[in-house]
Amino acid sequence: MTISPPVSESDSRILKLYRSSIGKKLLTGITGLAMSLFVVVHMLGNMTLFFSAEAYNQFGHFLEQVWPLTYLIELVLTLSVFLHASLGIQLWLTKRQARSEAYAVYESAGQSPEKPSYQSLSSRSMIVSGAVLGSFLVWHLLTFKFGLRYSVSGSEMRDLARLVIEAFQQPLYTVSYVAVFSLLALHLRHGLWSAWQSLGALNQNVRPLAYGLSLIMAVLLVLGFGILPLAIYFGLLS
Repeated sequence: MTISPPVSESDSRILKLYRSSIGKKLLTGITGLAMSLFVVVHMLGNMTLFFSAEAYNQFGHFLEQVWPLTYLIELVLTLSVFLHASLGIQLWLTKRQARSEAYAVYESAGQSPEKPSYQSLSSRSMIVSGAVLGSFLVWHLLTFKFGLRYSVSGSEMRDLARLVIEAFQQPLYTVSYVAVFSLLALHLRHGLWSAWQSLGALNQNVRPLAYGLSLIMAVLLVLGFGILPLAIYFGLLS
C-alpha cells in the first residue's frame, strides 16, 4: 500500500487556487502580461533594422553573447506559453461544459449605459486566435531562430538581417506575418485589459480607460510589426 505524502495547508491553498476558475484566470493574466512584455521588446528589436543591417546584426549578436540570460528568458517564455495555452483551453472547456446548448443568437450580457459589456469579437475568439498564434510561433522559430545561418563577411557574427530580408521578400511569409500579427492584436485587445482585471487592478471607473488603452496598444503593435515586412517586400528597405 502506497501512502501519499501529507499536503500542507499552504500547498492545499495553492492547489485549490490553481484548480479554481479565478486561479486559472489569474495565472493566465500573469503569463499573458509576461509574453506581452516580450512582444514589445521583440518589436523594438526589429526596429533596429531601420537604422542599418549592422545595428540589427549587432543586436542579435549581443543576445547570443549573453546566452545564459537569453536561455533563461527563453525558458521562462516557453513555460509561460505552455501554461497560458493549457489554462486557456481549460477555461474554454469549462465555459462550454457550463453551457449545455450553444446559443442560437449571441447576446452580450450586461449591456447598458450604466454597465456596458466588454464582450467583443476579440473576447469570443480567444481560443481560435491563440491556436493560430501558437502554430505560427513554431513556423517563426523554424524560419529565424533555427533557420539558415548566414555569417557577416569577415566575422563570426550571424547575418540575421539578410535572413529577415530574404524571408520578407516572399509574398507568402509577408502576408502570413502581417495577418498573424493582426490576429495577435485581436487577442491582445481583450487579453491585456482582462489580465489587469484578473489581477484585481481595475474597478468600474478605470475599466473603460484600460479597455481603450489595450485597444491602442494592440493597434500600435500591429503597425510596429507590420511596417518592417511591408517595407522590405515593397523594396523600401533592403
